[in-house]
Amino acid sequence: MKAFAYVNAANQKDALAALATTTSRGKVLPIAGGMDLLGLMKDYIAQPDVLVNVKRLSSSITVGAQGLSVGAAAKLVEVAEHAELGSLYPALRDAAASVGTPQIRNAGTVGGNLMQRPRCWYFRNEEFNCLKKGGARCFAVDGENQYHAIFGDGPCHIVHPSTVALPLLAYGARIKVAGPDGEREVDADKFFVMPDRNMFGETVLEPNELVTEVALPASRGVKSALYEVKFKQSHDWPIAMAAVALRMNGTTCESARVVLGAVAPVPWRSIAAEQALKGKVIDQSVAYQAAEAALADAKPMSGNAYKVQVAKTALRRAIMKAMAG
Repeated sequence: MKAFAYVNAANQKDALAALATTTSRGKVLPIAGGMDLLGLMKDYIAQPDVLVNVKRLSSSITVGAQGLSVGAAAKLVEVAEHAELGSLYPALRDAAASVGTPQIRNAGTVGGNLMQRPRCWYFRNEEFNCLKKGGARCFAVDGENQYHAIFGDGPCHIVHPSTVALPLLAYGARIKVAGPDGEREVDADKFFVMPDRNMFGETVLEPNELVTEVALPASRGVKSALYEVKFKQSHDWPIAMAAVALRMNGTTCESARVVLGAVAPVPWRSIAAEQALKGKVIDQSVAYQAAEAALADAKPMSGNAYKVQVAKTALRRAIMKAMAG
């Protein structure tokens, strides 16, 4: 990989100061576990001049009456094994537990999982100068697109790789961000952006900003679950997944938040599915109706029509898993 300088930031203030030395995208990058970034650097997709260690950002996990807060530097294994978090936010626990392998979960962080780059094989291959690298075309349109998007209408057809992002959207989380101009909070469903808004990144973050924390509201009265479908269960990215958070009044769903994953360039919230669940007594028939509504507007590519049925199945099972929990 290209040679780089390394800044061992002692705290968040030092990390932000190091990142603020440039506004050029990709020249100074934060690194925590490095699960994604080091691979990008080895493949010359990322070529930073400086890496800034952000492992000393907050890694605390706090559950209180107002909800849950998780520091961006918290390791995925810590989220997966936190008993109180797992009891109140099972979809988030399951998402963290499903990432990669034990070795990856012991090094990878919550912030890193949210900020990882697309797994598209054209983007990851230095031989293809695709749209996300400043090129003129998305090679997936006419190429091998069996793992690409069925929502979003392009022009770039990546799917978002973060599993942890889905339950954050489903629970209505807010993502805390720090930069040279101070701190701000962003609703999770506004944090990730489509390629037509940011072709060279997947979030609203500026190059010199950091994710510092995620905050989830109290989960009282909410039934939630995550369901993933993978080709293999060990160290694989899902081909479709769904997270649901159902606010219940007895057996009736007062409101719902439904998020599909691995089907669009962002975690894909389905308002149609939420409306199909609202006010209903949840059973297999209602779950089926919600799944049909969620995928009604899907536009598969030449090689990924199978994803439509897989995503329907993932959503139906997520709904019924939440009700059984």
